[in-house]
Amino acid sequence: MKPVIFGLSGEALTPDERAFFAEAKPAGYILFRRNIADRTQIRALTDDLRALHGRDDLLIMIDQEGGRVARMQAPVWPSFPPGAVFDRLYDVAPSSAIAAARANACAIATTLTEAGISVDALPLLDVRQEGASDIMGDRTLGAEPMRVAALGRAVLAGLADGGVVGIVKHMPGHGRAMVDSHHELPVVTADEEALESDLAPFRTLKNAPMGMTAHVVYTAWDAERPASLSPVVIDRIIRQRIGFDGLLMSDDLDMKALKGGIPALAAGVVAAGCDLALNCWGRMDDMVGIVEQLPEISETSRARLDQAMASVKRPADGGTSLEELLATRDALLAPVLA
Repeated sequence: MKPVIFGLSGEALTPDERAFFAEAKPAGYILFRRNIADRTQIRALTDDLRALHGRDDLLIMIDQEGGRVARMQAPVWPSFPPGAVFDRLYDVAPSSAIAAARANACAIATTLTEAGISVDALPLLDVRQEGASDIMGDRTLGAEPMRVAALGRAVLAGLADGGVVGIVKHMPGHGRAMVDSHHELPVVTADEEALESDLAPFRTLKNAPMGMTAHVVYTAWDAERPASLSPVVIDRIIRQRIGFDGLLMSDDLDMKALKGGIPALAAGVVAAGCDLALNCWGRMDDMVGIVEQLPEISETSRARLDQAMASVKRPADGGTSLEELLATRDALLAPVLA
């Protein structure tokens, strides 16, 4: 098995992809809007991926946050609110906000489970900072670390209730970035004392099954390399100071924050300490190069992957219905959505 998550080019595997993936044996896959048409098609695609590898526990992930980050969209699937809605409700009724976040996440997981998707890139534990880039903005769960942690815990629990593994992101914190890392490299110059508030939600939820790194330079820790490529940040900050020992993946290697060839970047993030490299765009030349440059997955990373995928179970009885979950969420959110 290669320590990489690959994207796909379209709504079904091409013959070239099928042959390549069968030989390369990536750790998992990520789906985007280009891969999704309707319920029947997406389930056929995820079933095909599992059959190709003979693994019921195959990592098949998606970025289904709600708000402006939604790959599965209405009218086929429900619309889900951004994280900031739960932050607003927390001002009015903290316990209701936590319950609403959990019900919402379980509703998301219910739609993903039906589609055969096992992992969601949620929750964001980035602490929103005044004046930072809007790339986080209303996607975040707030500007107060313990509130972010409380809501983040509810999201992880809700996803697990619905049989889906959550990913805490973007470690060790993207909330101070002044530019969008999809387009350029953010450099955070805050000192270690200030950065403690960024670490706090991740430390509280250090036992999460999966985490994702940030393509951000933190000059207090490593002025030369973004976190995804920094052994210092990954080992000293994420693994030791935060105490996270779950499966750690990079953010997407194709983001413009990173410079260099995609295969070399994949090798770089794994060498720096990421368990898996994330390559989203399904370009065959990049994927071939990645497989050529990456070693086999390490025993430690494989154990983390297996443990993460075993951390939640699909509800045997189907769980609470999607309609009930949405009704519960909407009733709780009524004070801030009226």
